Amino acid sequence: MVSSTNGPSTEASVLAALRSPRKLRVEVLSALVVALALIPEAISFSIIAGVDPRVGLFASFTMAVTIAIAGGRPAMISAATGAVALVIAPVVREHGLDYLIATVILAGLLQIVLSVAGVAKLMRFIPRSVMVGFVNALAILIFLAQLPHLFGVPWLVYPMVAVGLVVMVLLPKLTTAVPAPLVAIVALTAVTMVFALNVPNVGDEGDLPSSLPSLLIPHVPLTLDTLKIIAPYALAMALVGLLESLMTAKLVDDITDTHSDKTREGWGQGLANIVTGFFGGMGGCAMIGQTMINVKVSGARTRISTFLAGVFLLVLVVGLGGLVARIPMAALVAVMIMVSVGTMDWHSIAPKTLRRMPIAETTVMAVTVVVTVASHNLAYGVIAGVLTAMVAFAHRVAHFTEVIKVDADKDRDIETRVYKVRGELFFASSNDLVYQFDYVGDPRNIVIDMSDTHIWDASTVAALDAITTKYAAKGKQVEIIGLNPASEARHERLSGYLAGAH
Repeated sequence: MVSSTNGPSTEASVLAALRSPRKLRVEVLSALVVALALIPEAISFSIIAGVDPRVGLFASFTMAVTIAIAGGRPAMISAATGAVALVIAPVVREHGLDYLIATVILAGLLQIVLSVAGVAKLMRFIPRSVMVGFVNALAILIFLAQLPHLFGVPWLVYPMVAVGLVVMVLLPKLTTAVPAPLVAIVALTAVTMVFALNVPNVGDEGDLPSSLPSLLIPHVPLTLDTLKIIAPYALAMALVGLLESLMTAKLVDDITDTHSDKTREGWGQGLANIVTGFFGGMGGCAMIGQTMINVKVSGARTRISTFLAGVFLLVLVVGLGGLVARIPMAALVAVMIMVSVGTMDWHSIAPKTLRRMPIAETTVMAVTVVVTVASHNLAYGVIAGVLTAMVAFAHRVAHFTEVIKVDADKDRDIETRVYKVRGELFFASSNDLVYQFDYVGDPRNIVIDMSDTHIWDASTVAALDAITTKYAAKGKQVEIIGLNPASEARHERLSGYLAGAH
């Protein structure tokens, strides 16, 4: 098991929760709230994927239980997700359920391979502005997902949602013994049943299963043709699942002030998808909304809540399906609206913050939000944000490079011109380097002082070769001095071999 650098080990936190009635109550009740919130979402994601609701519900059960044991981030919830549903929907539509299951299993294998290969280390390249945009886009998507449940519904839905919101705002000020979302769900369900209110409920979302999941082997031919069909979707699912899971893990790390093993989380997600596939599930990844309910709203911190969320989900839909079906959607909508409000980084969009923040940083955040909300895919938004951040960084750093003519002192040969280059030299800054020299007006000896710069890539070496070539064409000689050891090694290795690069 993995130890946290900022807190107790996983074993210690679980044992501490088991030994403390208060902590255990938090874990158990939080898991129950998460399980209740998972049911309608798993059903809706099943509809997106084009499969029976049982496929999404069983996937949520197996994902949560498996990741609770195998994952690297305690208290994080994994289940069937909308992003995965969008990726695999074409497989179901064109080839059927067996090919879907094969795709999920292969995606799990790919996630294990990618994690062992060190893909989690790429998280260091995701800037803070992308993380902020990721969180804000998530909050917007969670809220937008509730709107269909608020239009074209009986008028009673609106006061019920309002009551649910009031309960979740005011109850924590009185007591935190029981999670406010659970109280809101139970109270609104009780009112609905006692007064026989005719409002949309969980049962309207889809049929709940009446039997336990069973082991299932996909009936697909083990041929290259099958691999050609499922491999592109499996790779897309693996990448989307890893990205969302690792981003969620980093978010929970920040909320809880602890560190988690991202590599273990990655291969844990892969293992969970393999198990889910063999039980006929649609696969999934970390669920940010449910994770926020578990960690931020309810205060859970251990694997107990994740494991019990899966167990409670199965018990609720199989053993208590009739009761669960009568839970009003208004109660769950209220819970998710509170999650949306709590997830949004309001400080990041405050006018005072926006005035102080550099335009490039705000642009990166905005691109992440816009692309995510437009595509309804967090992975696309993160990729777009990272690319925007890279372009903005390259543009900013490129402007720090300058070429200065050094005045010749009286003792210096009047046939020598000295240029001093300052700044970081890479493709964005070195492409214009060739235009900073006076090839016609300079004397026959040119000295380029590189003591205040660093050569980062082949583009810079090619630019220096081009400068030398242009001066040579005028019968002039160039001497490059002051290179640090790394730059000198790169220059010596590549200089003269990049003639076609400029």
